[in-house]
Amino acid sequence: MQKVSFELNGEFVELNQLLKLVGLCDSGGAGKMIVASGDVKVDGKQELRKTAKIRAGQQVSLGDVRISVVAA
Repeated sequence: MQKVSFELNGEFVELNQLLKLVGLCDSGGAGKMIVASGDVKVDGKQELRKTAKIRAGQQVSLGDVRISVVAA
């Protein structure tokens, strides 16, 4: 499993933008399609809201990639 750490500079980041920022997709639109496919989990639960607010301390996983969101 590949682990990625994302440093959050604001209060939250939208899920589709997070996928783009860590390099799992090329654009926010592609991120929305990935989320809509049902393959993304937030804290172990399937997340279908494309613009779900992801905050520091949460874990996002897609396939064998786990993203830890940490405060800046």
